[in-house]
Amino acid sequence: MENKNYIFFFLIAYLRYIFMVGIAFVVFYKLFKKKFQKLKIQHLFPKSKDYYREIRYSFFTVLIFAFYAYLLKLPAVRIHTKIYTNISDYGWWYILLSFVLAVIIHDTYFYWSHRIMHHSKLFNIMHLVHHKSTNPSPWAAYAFHPFEALVEGGIIWVLVFVIPLHPLTIGLFLLFMFTYNIYGHLGYEIIPNWLLFSKVGKWLNTSTNHNMHHHYFKGNYALYFRFWDIVMKTTHPKYEAVLKAFKKKKYNLA
Repeated sequence: MENKNYIFFFLIAYLRYIFMVGIAFVVFYKLFKKKFQKLKIQHLFPKSKDYYREIRYSFFTVLIFAFYAYLLKLPAVRIHTKIYTNISDYGWWYILLSFVLAVIIHDTYFYWSHRIMHHSKLFNIMHLVHHKSTNPSPWAAYAFHPFEALVEGGIIWVLVFVIPLHPLTIGLFLLFMFTYNIYGHLGYEIIPNWLLFSKVGKWLNTSTNHNMHHHYFKGNYALYFRFWDIVMKTTHPKYEAVLKAFKKKKYNLA
């Protein structure tokens, strides 16, 4: 029965990856490729071998993420977490609050773990695989070396031991995390200009921002928000200029 549970978690996670990334890929890289060309961050497109590499490594990432989910379902593990099942224990308002807290905690976790993996002694071992996608496609959302996948998925352990979480909140968080990850690796800037250049937009981590990280390898370590990049002064020096030029359709990273 336990083996069946693991297989179930893996199939759900991998089918979600194929389905959600597949939709983004078909829409932006196949059906409406020309229509959305003006939103492409790099004019060139990845090669087929890049897509295959991203999908191959994503397979192993999902194996690891599914194993984490399997472990969390074990009664011997779950009893030590702060996961609760009765919404009435904290109320519906806490579902939203805990979701926001999870996103903020993850944003901090990602920034610092990401920067650590860029250390010269760790980069080739853990993070180089992901950076082989210098012009990422949405398939790169999970294209991690297994060592990096262990770290990336580790956020769930931080969350369940730090704050009370209902399975509904966990599900919403994982969906949001994956959706934003696809956007970050989409290769297109789809946030409208009115938001992109607003006071709120300044703090959002954009697809352009993360694409530049893949292209230049340095700077722009953020996940959801640019708070830590701004505070730690790790924003790539060209980011603002690229955004402004991109708005006028006069700039491309290629």
